[in-house]
Amino acid sequence: MKRFNVVIDLLQIAFGSAVFSLGVHCFISSNDIAPGGATGAAIILSSFFPVGVGTLILIVNIPLLILGFILLNRGVMLKTLFSVALVTVFTDLAELYVPAYEADVGNGLIAAIFGGALIGAGMGVIYSREATSGGSDILTKIIGKYFPQYRLGLIQAVIDTVVVTAGFLVFGNLNDALLAVVAIFIQSVVIDRIIYGGRESRLMLIFSQKNEDITQKIIRADHGLTILKGTGAFSREEQPVLMTAVRRHSYAKIKRIVNEIDPDAFVITTNADEVLGLGFEKLG
Repeated sequence: MKRFNVVIDLLQIAFGSAVFSLGVHCFISSNDIAPGGATGAAIILSSFFPVGVGTLILIVNIPLLILGFILLNRGVMLKTLFSVALVTVFTDLAELYVPAYEADVGNGLIAAIFGGALIGAGMGVIYSREATSGGSDILTKIIGKYFPQYRLGLIQAVIDTVVVTAGFLVFGNLNDALLAVVAIFIQSVVIDRIIYGGRESRLMLIFSQKNEDITQKIIRADHGLTILKGTGAFSREEQPVLMTAVRRHSYAKIKRIVNEIDPDAFVITTNADEVLGLGFEKLG
């Protein structure tokens, strides 16, 4: 089962990387839009060096990947390395064989929308397999790990702002900078829709005959959990209910843990508009 899951992970990461690369080549880099992160940095560098954008994405990611392997989870980083390698290959191949959309001067909104949507879709698929697309994702995780007082969204916004500003200074076009902001917004919306329906957090109630195994594995994955007392209406037998609130990057992981241990488990998932306390937003 684990080997099968690894194969599924790799196939989906490959698909997500291909979609990501098409968005970058067909709509973003061809119109000098630098939508934050390593991709935006690579597009900016491509104006100085006669190297494919895919190769530049890899070059930008190399120091971040090294830091990630030192400071972050090795399993996630191995998948991230696989994703970055595929994005590099797919993007450079797309430059050779796939025609790109080049908008008329001052009319790149279509490029920003479709590019942002494809990049977001690719990243959403990659995230759903507990990997990242590298770049600012790695940097954000590292900063968040050692400076937990800063919100991950704020860290990401600062990084993207720096890259977009650099793009404006290099390309000298305010329109392209504004289009980069549009692309960033579109990709974030698409990622949210793919991963967890656009909400910040999800509340999960887990009913299983293998509660202890699920509890131990979720705890080892550094996620909080509450055990509630429940009683079956027909059997009148006591049945523990596991309750946990999870963020975007954790939702797919918790579902997988439950499925691996007990495929017959009954799981209720609902939106949590606001989660306050340890590991989430500060109370008050």
